[in-house]
Amino acid sequence: MSSFATFLIGFIVLVIGLAIAASLLGVPTTWIAVGVIVMIGIGIISATNRTKPRDPPPPRY
Repeated sequence: MSSFATFLIGFIVLVIGLAIAASLLGVPTTWIAVGVIVMIGIGIISATNRTKPRDPPPPRY
């Protein structure tokens, strides 16, 4: 499994846990849904930034 998939699965598990905790605390469902969507977007951006290959340094002459 790629590191992108591993990071994203872990992040999704984290978001699900936070959504369950918010539900138990009595947060309205609409706000939980908004938070989940935002967190999934942040997770995708973070996973992409962490796993994209670095550009090689320019050659030195």
